[in-house]
Amino acid sequence: MPSDTGTSGLNPSDQAAARASVAPTDLKRLESGLDALETPRTEQRKFSAFLFTLLSPIIAIVAILLIWQVVIWLQWQPSYIIPSPSDVWTALGKQVEAEILWQATFNSISRAIKGFILALIIATPIGVALGLNRTLRSIFGPILTGLQQLPSVAWVPAAIIWFGLSDATIYTVVLLGAVPSIANGLISGIDQIPSIILRAGQVLGARGLDRVRHIVLPAAWPGYLAGLEQGWAFAWRSLMAAELIAVSPALGPGLGQMLDNGRSLGDMALIIGSIFMILAVGVLVERIVFAPLRRRTLMNRGLLR
Repeated sequence: MPSDTGTSGLNPSDQAAARASVAPTDLKRLESGLDALETPRTEQRKFSAFLFTLLSPIIAIVAILLIWQVVIWLQWQPSYIIPSPSDVWTALGKQVEAEILWQATFNSISRAIKGFILALIIATPIGVALGLNRTLRSIFGPILTGLQQLPSVAWVPAAIIWFGLSDATIYTVVLLGAVPSIANGLISGIDQIPSIILRAGQVLGARGLDRVRHIVLPAAWPGYLAGLEQGWAFAWRSLMAAELIAVSPALGPGLGQMLDNGRSLGDMALIIGSIFMILAVGVLVERIVFAPLRRRTLMNRGLLR
């Protein structure tokens, strides 16, 4: 049987020792070589993914503007029905000059964030309780589902009677829109937890809040995240409905109020500009907050490369 090169003059024990000392070095060289081959491709893929993520919204906006401008050139409708992109830009520019646009955008985003945080604080214990207790779910689950299906705008007249034209009215509508979605998302996530995980935690002594914090919430995170994303969407929609109806100088400007101003003035350019601002905020929040969280969750669970 042929012996290894450079070790033929050694006895078997010395040959084994020599091979043991050389093998780690060879293995490291092999790993470094594979890393050198893989790293450029990995970096290239990451750069391509980043570039696509950065440019895809811009491509969509350019495509919409081109189609919009073609419709204007064809003159299917008069300009007071379908204003041109330049008319909408001018209308938004007037709102900037009047110091309304950015203040309205800031107020709406601030209200939405505060309402969403309150909804998160309220909905999480409700979701945990109904997700872990079948009796409570049988009693209150249908009500929670019914509230989720009820349009948030239906709460605006009642909230105005309860609280008047105040911030409490707006936050009430936001909470009633967001809480059911977040709670139902968490319940769905808990239902998807393998029972063996819950039993293992129980055997290891996890009880009460420790069980919820260290076992239930991490295991239910994908469904919980879906509920959070839907809850934000409902919070944003509910806020716009509240601002559109509960209009008062005491509340300060908001995107919904700016949209109502365009309706009152018959200014279609301002209406479309307000709609675009509302849409832009929703898209930015999804791209900046929820898309990275969703991607990281999928990667951590081995569902995305």
